[in-house]
Amino acid sequence: MTAPARPAATPTITGEMPRVRAPKTRRNAELALLALSMLVVAAYSATIEANMLQTVTLDFWLPTASLAAVFLGLHVVIRLRAPYADPALLPAVALLNGIGVGFLRRLDLADVAPAQRLGYPVFAGTGGRQLAWTLAAVILAAVLLFMIRDHRSVSRYAYTLGLAGIVLVMIPAVLPRAYSEINGAKLWIRVGGFSIQPGEFAKIALLSFFAYYLVRKREVLSLASRRFLGIDFPRGRDLGPVVLVWMLSLLVLIFEKDLGTSLLYFGMFVVTLYIATERVSWLIIGLLLFFGGAFLAYFLGGTIGGPFANFYQRAEIWLDPFADPYEKGYQLVQGLLGLGTGGLFGAGPGGGQPDKVPEVHNDFIFAGIGEEVGLFGLSALLVLYLLVVERGLRAGLAVRDSFGKLMAGGLAFTLGLQVFVIVGGVTGLIPLTGQTTPFLSAGGSSLMANWLLIAMLLRISDAAGQPVTGNGPGRPAGVPAGPPAQLHGAPTEVIRP
Repeated sequence: MTAPARPAATPTITGEMPRVRAPKTRRNAELALLALSMLVVAAYSATIEANMLQTVTLDFWLPTASLAAVFLGLHVVIRLRAPYADPALLPAVALLNGIGVGFLRRLDLADVAPAQRLGYPVFAGTGGRQLAWTLAAVILAAVLLFMIRDHRSVSRYAYTLGLAGIVLVMIPAVLPRAYSEINGAKLWIRVGGFSIQPGEFAKIALLSFFAYYLVRKREVLSLASRRFLGIDFPRGRDLGPVVLVWMLSLLVLIFEKDLGTSLLYFGMFVVTLYIATERVSWLIIGLLLFFGGAFLAYFLGGTIGGPFANFYQRAEIWLDPFADPYEKGYQLVQGLLGLGTGGLFGAGPGGGQPDKVPEVHNDFIFAGIGEEVGLFGLSALLVLYLLVVERGLRAGLAVRDSFGKLMAGGLAFTLGLQVFVIVGGVTGLIPLTGQTTPFLSAGGSSLMANWLLIAMLLRISDAAGQPVTGNGPGRPAGVPAGPPAQLHGAPTEVIRP
């Protein structure tokens, strides 16, 4: 005998919807990881004082406590405004930022005579300024989380942000050298004792425009006209946007004399284009265009000089830094010697001589830290960067709208590319670029821009972690799903021909 069929469950006549268990916010895990990060920073600071002062002062914990208070405030903001955000982003970035502040204080102590180090104020020097910039950057990130409740709202201002990004890129190029040039690169706006690097903020504005544009044009850009060597290449008339951004990158390389920023902008656009269309041909075209432009700049720099001379000189130093180890190649040679001296385990925090490397607080901070923490310590730092990039890509995969996917993927790749560019330059893999190491190097512009980048990733990961309702971020759990969310009517999947 068979059992009688049971009737399907139906909603009650009262209209009450079935309860849906809300996903965990994981904010307690974030708090625990944040506390662990601050303990590591405190131990790092104590070791620096033990090696440089031969004792640990009673005030060594004050910078770490200040950082902990700042990051705890941002944690509270995330609890209130982005409860479903990824719990690993804030602790990983806080650890990087804390190590940077601690190392900059170590450089401040190295600049003081040994007899005066014991009385050196804990909030003075470059380390104290970096602590103040951290406070400003974290406040800026918190403001972004408060103002932007839905990351898709950024797309409404895409063209304005694109124009603003181009203006920010071009301002240093048109300013006189006295107001824009540092170490041969025109990347700054300098007024009196104040300086800002507008290109750091331009990358976020330009990426917002790229993501919006590619969401609207992804079907057209996905079309292929011919197959060559098993790869579908796009139609010639669809190459316009790539060529335009390539020309913009070359202008940055020529007039601002900065390979790193040029590579960052062009790589950011090409990878975002690849994410949108899933066409490997765009990556091939992008690589051919960039390396072709770089080779052309090198060739012209060696023949006619002019605006290409700076790039040619950097390329020559990269090819053989030991050809002139006391003049042109001095910085790169000292950085390589510092990394070699560090070996596997390093000299210990505060036990090396990183102050012998020019610009160690900025461009070459990776080499300075590497001398004292060794290959293992540097590998740990790179793993932290890898974790942040991976979490950003995961947020892009999980979020349910095309604009968010492209935005998260582009932001994560931009951060990873910036780390590759500066680490590659310091280790001699690529020519020196003058880029800063995110969250480690001294400077307010880079720190604030990168914390804004993290805030956007937090916002997108919050949208990805919210209950699936179909009506976008902010809709409470238990509400039935509506029609799929779209960006101005754009589909959320690739339509293949």
